[in-house]
Amino acid sequence: MTHLFNDPETFMEDALVGFCDAFSRYVLQVPGGVVRRAATPEGKVAVVVGGGSGHYPAFCGVVGDGFADGAVVGNIFTSPSTEDAYNVGRAAQNGGGVLFITGNYAGDVMNFNLAQERLIADGVPTRNVYVTDDVASAPVTEIAKRRGIAGDFVVFKVAGAAADEGADLAEVERLAILANDRTRTMGVGLDGCTMPGAADKLFHVPPGRMGVGLGIHGEPGIAESDLLPARDLAVMLLERVLAEEPADSTKRVGVILNGLGATKYEELFVVWRTVAAELARRGYTVVDPEVGELVTSLDMAGISLTLVHLDEELEKYWTAPADTPAYRKGAVDRRDAPVRDLSALVTAGGDVRQGSAGSREAAAVAVRGLAAMDARMRAEEEELARIDAIAGDGDHGRGMVRGVSNALEAAQAAAAAEGGVRSVLGAAGEAWAGRAGGTSGVLWGRALQAFGEVLGDDTDRIDATQVVAGARAFLDSMVTLGKAHVGDKTMLDALVPFVDGLEQEVAAGRSLTEAWGDAAQIAVRAAADTAALSPKVGRARPLAERSVGTPDAGATSLAMCVVEVGDVLADRKAGQGSAGQSGAGQARAGHGSGEQE
Repeated sequence: MTHLFNDPETFMEDALVGFCDAFSRYVLQVPGGVVRRAATPEGKVAVVVGGGSGHYPAFCGVVGDGFADGAVVGNIFTSPSTEDAYNVGRAAQNGGGVLFITGNYAGDVMNFNLAQERLIADGVPTRNVYVTDDVASAPVTEIAKRRGIAGDFVVFKVAGAAADEGADLAEVERLAILANDRTRTMGVGLDGCTMPGAADKLFHVPPGRMGVGLGIHGEPGIAESDLLPARDLAVMLLERVLAEEPADSTKRVGVILNGLGATKYEELFVVWRTVAAELARRGYTVVDPEVGELVTSLDMAGISLTLVHLDEELEKYWTAPADTPAYRKGAVDRRDAPVRDLSALVTAGGDVRQGSAGSREAAAVAVRGLAAMDARMRAEEEELARIDAIAGDGDHGRGMVRGVSNALEAAQAAAAAEGGVRSVLGAAGEAWAGRAGGTSGVLWGRALQAFGEVLGDDTDRIDATQVVAGARAFLDSMVTLGKAHVGDKTMLDALVPFVDGLEQEVAAGRSLTEAWGDAAQIAVRAAADTAALSPKVGRARPLAERSVGTPDAGATSLAMCVVEVGDVLADRKAGQGSAGQSGAGQARAGHGSGEQE
């Protein structure tokens, strides 16, 4: 288990502060992660890696000479936010552009792409590479859908060494893509991992069995089989990764035998004995093998085997010296360099505009709605984690709590500054996306902002038709950014019926309170119906069969949230108080041209 923590909700933040102090000669902490302490030459490409926490030494442990310039650090098993990636990229860059590299997961792709857009808008050339080494997560015909696991390390190492040598952005990107194209990984799990503060592991592997084709985010294996002796397991892993050997193979390979967190080094050495002998028997030359923990998954028991098929230039960078907190190779020339100057990095806060009386009343309702959502998510955190862990990483409950609690705090501050509903929802959305990270974090954050844009800060009165338009904008934002469809087993499967139902009920002349309540129940039923679906996107996709029979966690939490907002509207109509009331006043109920909605 993860025994040592202060507060499970601040585990990542506490660990990052401790890491930065322990390795202060290597790194500086910046908003969103870490960067090299030493200033880099002007015009050097900044290689910025990242992802969720729980994988140490990845990602912050490989920031240093010959490796990464910065690491973006998300919550446990959760993609960093757009803001995090943008801030670290901005801190790491020194005129040569930024290359972001992370695993091929929906949340990482979404947030790093958005960060790329922001950096480019700032005049910083930025490119992104997503690692796809996991052979178990999709067939070779759908290689773009594969996950990035321990092969991340290979791509980071090659790109970092090339950038330190002085290669330009296009060349570093080319080499990173080449390394990814020639890297394959296969893993097995022997037992699940435990989230900080949790009473049990996210999943268990039965005695005498192993999960085949596991990820690195607490997901169970794609299949289960009998546990093999070490020699047979080594051969099985080798055959899976060698099955996609490139046609121009030089028979020279870099190899990583990776422990996932709870597998002893001695066990790894037993497996390595067979891996090394079998590769030699098949005519391969092993170049600088790595046996140990490089990309972990908290306290998961298991191993993965990574092969990179080297050519002359990849071998050069695979064997190049490096000196980082968690990884050292060869001799690095550590000439005295000035400490990186971060004085120009100022994070701007969001604008809060004083709202009209009607907009401030709507903002007060929004704050109470967020407070009700916060209470519900805290109460349901464990159940949402359980649902999510069936075929995912079990982080959805914690992510929703982090998102809505930070959104509530920001909304309360904006409301106290007399902000209108646009400013309040905008601040809430920015905080949700910035603090929760992951796919749902950025989707919820952007969607709340879209809702607020429709309602505005200056509107004298907000009626039901405007709320429907806001809900439609909320939905459109999620569709545009997430690119999912109804039937993909995502939160859209509850959100689309909710918005359609709300629109139809209001058009039929029902009050907002009545329409929202009925539409919320439609969402509840639609969320339950996702149990019959098979996921087509996201981290649950590789475990699609396992997911059938369990509702989608995102759809479930969304339905819970709209129910809570509906209860706030009903309390308001009845003139009752509501948990989380900010003191900004109660809005009046009504419909159409009557009282404010």
